[in-house]
Amino acid sequence: MSHCALAASGLVAGYPGAAPVLDGAGLTVPPGRRLALLGANGSGKTTLLRCLSGALPPATGLITVDGAPLRHTRRGLREHRQVVQLVLQDPDDQLFSASVGQDVSFGPLNLGLAEEEVRARVAEALELLAVAPLAARPTHQLSYGERKRVAIAGAVAMRPCVLLLDEPTAGLDPTAVADTLAALTRLQEHDSTVVMSTHDVDLALRWADEVAVVVDRTVVQGPPGRILGDGDLLARARLSRPWALAVGTRLRALGLLPDGPLPRDATGLLAALPDRPGVPT
Repeated sequence: MSHCALAASGLVAGYPGAAPVLDGAGLTVPPGRRLALLGANGSGKTTLLRCLSGALPPATGLITVDGAPLRHTRRGLREHRQVVQLVLQDPDDQLFSASVGQDVSFGPLNLGLAEEEVRARVAEALELLAVAPLAARPTHQLSYGERKRVAIAGAVAMRPCVLLLDEPTAGLDPTAVADTLAALTRLQEHDSTVVMSTHDVDLALRWADEVAVVVDRTVVQGPPGRILGDGDLLARARLSRPWALAVGTRLRALGLLPDGPLPRDATGLLAALPDRPGVPT
């Protein structure tokens, strides 16, 4: 895997018989970075991911990889899906083989790779997603969190440069969320660019290098602290302010936090507080 620059510009996209969900939307996926995609239900997050993956041709606009436009032909889509892979929110939409190992091998086999190469890719993907012990288990015997990680492993076995994940932590308990985020960290360390859609503003703030908010049929993108600290933008997008920014702002007003970027999680807040109340750091 190597870092490729995925981008969208001027996207107008939607579904037959309805107004466009996206109208003039653009997005830049920074190579090797973690991008969180936020927005209310129905805002167009999944539509944008489907356009980026090639699954949904936009009415107008461009999807590019390293500046080269995506061609919606059989060959063009085949080439694109070796660079960009989309994992849907519901893992049962993507798991259909009898066992975990068979499911993860499906994509590489369809590329016509040699058996040895397929085995290597499957082993690598299972290890990265921490599901190697489940290789022989029937997919219907997995927990919901395990099924989500196996679905991601199936995409990873294609060795894409960019992974598009639609709500990968939705419906998971805290331990499963932590397991999933740890797996995503390992993927980034192995040169994958990860784009994750989520409703969780707190998760986006602490996890992402950059965030993009889908609002008013377009996209606003930038650093997490600036975008998620913009109250007007969050109100328009029907999102709440991350608690770390709300608490940090109040603590700074009380003179308990120094100037500079606000902490993005509980660990950062605790580290920034003075040892004794009333004593500046």
